This record gives sequence, C-alpha cells and structure tokens, in this order.
Amino acid sequence: MSLLFEPYDLAGTSLSNRIVMAPMTRARALDDIPDEHTVLYYSQRATAGLIISEGVPVSREGCGYLFNPGLYTDEQTQAWRRATAAVHARGGKIFAQLWHVGRMSHVSLQPDGAAPVSSVAQLAANSNAYAWIAPGQAGPIQASQPRALEEAEIKRITADFVRAARRAMEAGFDGVELHGANGYLFEQFLNGALNTRTDNYGGSIDNRLRFMRDTLDAIAAEIGNTRVAVRLSPFGRLFDMQPYGDEAPMWLRVAAVLNEMDLAYVHLSDQLTIGAESIPEGFAARFREAYQGTLMAAGGFTRMSAEAALASGALDLIAFGRPFISNPDLVERMRHNWPLADADRSTLYGVNGAISKGYTDYPAYRPGAA
Repeated sequence: MSLLFEPYDLAGTSLSNRIVMAPMTRARALDDIPDEHTVLYYSQRATAGLIISEGVPVSREGCGYLFNPGLYTDEQTQAWRRATAAVHARGGKIFAQLWHVGRMSHVSLQPDGAAPVSSVAQLAANSNAYAWIAPGQAGPIQASQPRALEEAEIKRITADFVRAARRAMEAGFDGVELHGANGYLFEQFLNGALNTRTDNYGGSIDNRLRFMRDTLDAIAAEIGNTRVAVRLSPFGRLFDMQPYGDEAPMWLRVAAVLNEMDLAYVHLSDQLTIGAESIPEGFAARFREAYQGTLMAAGGFTRMSAEAALASGALDLIAFGRPFISNPDLVERMRHNWPLADADRSTLYGVNGAISKGYTDYPAYRPGAA
C-alpha cells in the first residue's frame, strides 16, 4: 500500500491516512459564525486524515477578511462544536488554524475603525484585505496603514491566542495550528526587512522570533504541546514580504527552536503555486535536518509527488488545498486514481449568489456514471 493511505500517529492523535486538507479561506460565514453550510463543508471532507480549518481569527482586531468564522465569542465557540462533531462522526480529525492578520486588515474591519496593528507602522504595498469597499459592499481593498504595537501590547495578543486555543478545545477541535505564514502578524515580526524595532522584539533573530516562541509556549502550557502546531512560509513573499540578509539563518533557527518544543507538527507552505518565489535549492533538506518532528508541506502536490516525498522521508504528511475544494472525496479519488474535478475559480472566495455554490455543491465521484 502507498504510504499516502497508511495511518499515522500524530503525537497521540490517530490519523486514518497521511492526506491533510490544507487551511483555505472561503469567506462564507455571513455573521462570522459557523453555520449549517460550514458544518456540511467540513463533514463532506472528513475522510482526510486531518483537516486544518480555514484561518480562524482570535479577535476582532485579528480579522482581515469578511465572513470568516472566529473563535473569540461564546456563540462562535458553540457553533464550531457542530462542525467538529460532524467531522468526528465520520471518523475524521480537525485542527483549528488560529489567525491574526496584523497589518493585512482594513479600518472597516477593526474595532471602532482603528488602525490595524503590526511590528512596525509600514503599509503592506499592493496588498488587499477583503473588507467593506463601501457600506454594504464587500470586496478587495488596499490594506490600511498600520500602527506599531507597543512592547507591552504584545502579551495581550499572545493572551488572545491562548483564549482562542482554549475555546478550540471547548469546541471539540483535536488541536490548533498557529498561523505563522503568508505575511501575517508573526511573519511581520520575523521578517528582518520589515521589522526594524529596537526593543526586545526586533534586531536579532531570537528577538524577532520571541513573539512566536512565547505564544507557542503559552498555548502549549494551556492545552498541551501535542495539540499545538505551527504553519510557516520560509522565503515567502506574499503581502509585501521582502528578502533580508539573514533569511536562511532565521528559518533554520526557527526550525531548531521548534524541534525543542515537541509540537504536533510543523506545516510548511511553499508559495510557488500562488505565484511567489520558491524555497531555495537545498534549503528544505537543511530545514528537515534541523527540525526532526512531524513535518507537513503544502504546495501543488500530486499523488505521485506526494508519495515520493513520503517515501524519501522528506515529509511525514502531505497537505492538499485547492483539490479539496472541488473534490470532497479527494482521498478516494486518489486511492482509486479516479479523475479530479476542477474548481470554479469565480466561487473560491466569498458569497456569489447562494452560499452553497462552489462550496458544498461539488459531488463525490460516481464510478461508471455517464
């Protein structure tokens, strides 16, 4: 049997296979609360060994996109419980991806119209949030000018993540993944070109890493390290993330620190599939040497390339994103080499007509059907 379809012990959480549904923003929760469509969407895809939820904001301040279900109110927590129960009823496992977008937000989404927060007060050039273009009109709009967080405020955001992780456990999630990738808040601290702070959260590699490390430690102390994971995008260029001199040493230091923390897994996002630069040649092997725990990656894998990565030991789990949108039965399609359906790109994000359109209306494959 292919390694792709074999069970995997994820730090005590038993996965039925090594196929992971990657986190994908779909912007379908009209009141920022999971509803019956959310429940159906995730339950349809529960044959994945693990589902990682869409990015779940840990606070109103952390929101950068409309219609994303959060984990900062009691109502949201109880609503997520229905989705996790539906996944578990079908034998699946699900982690919540905890999210704070930092500067990738817009004043129309922020409490009292305040400025978004970041490591420094620098605009993310040519980068859009999904917010209110005009009253009642949602759409992409240039992210607003942020303000730099005061040093004393940073622990407040860590506390928001801890509260959201506690809520995730109350909602029945099997664990949480801290979103440290794709140009959002934690990467805004890690990036040496952007982060020009001169306090304990800027300057050296360890200072720039401090916010992420302290937050992971705090979440692990609250819910247990084996229920905590993190997503990273080394050398990512989304949302005006620029190159910097100690970039490779930074990511290898991150790998070494995470290796000491004994987390559930580390999830790498290779942004090549969405138009960004690829990870430099040879870097993945160096990262793997520094981080020896469970390693997952997403980035345009096919069944063949996924099986090769598992067989070589380069990765332990393979995450698939877009194929899961239009193939709720992706695991069975891969297992039997059935054809994959293409997604309608016009319905990937937001609500275009019926909420179910391009969300929960993709059918499972029927062998022999005309």
